[in-house]
Amino acid sequence: MDDSRPAMPFVRARLFVMMLLEFFIWGAWLPLIFGYLPALGFSSTQQSIILNSFPAAAIVGMFFSNQFADRNFSGERFLAFSSLVGGLAILGLGFVRGFWPFFLLMLVHCLLYVPTISITNSIAFANLKDAQKEFGIVRMGGTIGWILAAWPFYFIFKGLEGQALMEATRWTYIVAGIASLVLAVFSLFLPHTPPKKTGEGAGEKLAWLQAVKLLRHPFVLVLWIVTFVDSFVHMCYFSWTGRFLASEKVGFSGEWIMPVMSISQVSEILTMAFLGLVLKKLGWRTTMVIGILGHAVRFAVYAFFPSQALVAVIQVLHGICYAFFFATVYIFVDDFFPKDVRSSAQGLFNVMILGIGQMVANFLCPPLFDRVFTRQGVTDWRSMFLMPCLIALGAAVALALFFRPPKKEGAAEAPPPPA
Repeated sequence: MDDSRPAMPFVRARLFVMMLLEFFIWGAWLPLIFGYLPALGFSSTQQSIILNSFPAAAIVGMFFSNQFADRNFSGERFLAFSSLVGGLAILGLGFVRGFWPFFLLMLVHCLLYVPTISITNSIAFANLKDAQKEFGIVRMGGTIGWILAAWPFYFIFKGLEGQALMEATRWTYIVAGIASLVLAVFSLFLPHTPPKKTGEGAGEKLAWLQAVKLLRHPFVLVLWIVTFVDSFVHMCYFSWTGRFLASEKVGFSGEWIMPVMSISQVSEILTMAFLGLVLKKLGWRTTMVIGILGHAVRFAVYAFFPSQALVAVIQVLHGICYAFFFATVYIFVDDFFPKDVRSSAQGLFNVMILGIGQMVANFLCPPLFDRVFTRQGVTDWRSMFLMPCLIALGAAVALALFFRPPKKEGAAEAPPPPA
């Protein structure tokens, strides 16, 4: 017991680096893919198919990959294998131009990468003594990784246009692949996180089926549905904000779009650092409601006060939107779900966070922008942003009224009395 104490800071440091590398991979290629795919000559349908590789992988991972992680493989070895093969796949994206090679390599990468988002959470939760208190700090490594991936490319691409920019953009996939290979090696030095075997009378052999059965509980079902809504609204932000910042309504020049949006990741770092204290003070429900309301406020500012200064400042709400809802959902799942299905339970919510919510947004946001809210070349930004604003308000009200998890001794819904 004595020698476990000194080891904890080193374990937390390794988990922090794990998260940094995990989200560095995603952050390296995602921001620029929306402009890169058209530059390769892909049609809008082909672009949609490629973009939906990620959410489709989240859904497939729920039923297959996370089942293997739960019951058959140690977490760190599953992460090493996925990062190795997925890393080689995305590395190849830097060298292909045709639709089918690009799509198939992206699909392989996503099928192997997306489940590791759940696995890294599970590895962290399994090796932290107090998840509510410590997970926010560990997960902050992921946000730092995303920022580290974005800023170097801003300076590399500055001033490049046309063919030169397209050629340079392929390095985002090469860098992501290299980072994935580094994570594959680093995974072997993570704390051993053994698979959770089904015990006597544990019920279903399939861990994901046990997780799905938990939707019979009203508080879990309500949270699952609200998670879908929040994921959809969250993806509306990424789909539309870049063009909104560059529009004459706001007027940022192209080179400032990524820096302005990266303010949101900086605020996420600060918010994640205080997440544990907020959970102790406010509890699960209030914290998550505030996270959803952050979207509503941000879209309301977009709709009614689209000045450069205010739009830039309001990006700080991203930290509250992400940490107070999505990160809190992960912590809540770890606290309430049975130990032998925690990876699959995380995957159950990832189906909404990274899968169905994103997929619906990827299918709806482009036609909504092009055919509903844009007429004769003029975009009705106010009406467009009022849609996700009102949806977010409705989700916050639904969560406040119907999300009633059972109170547990020491849980966030029953914080200790003030000292």
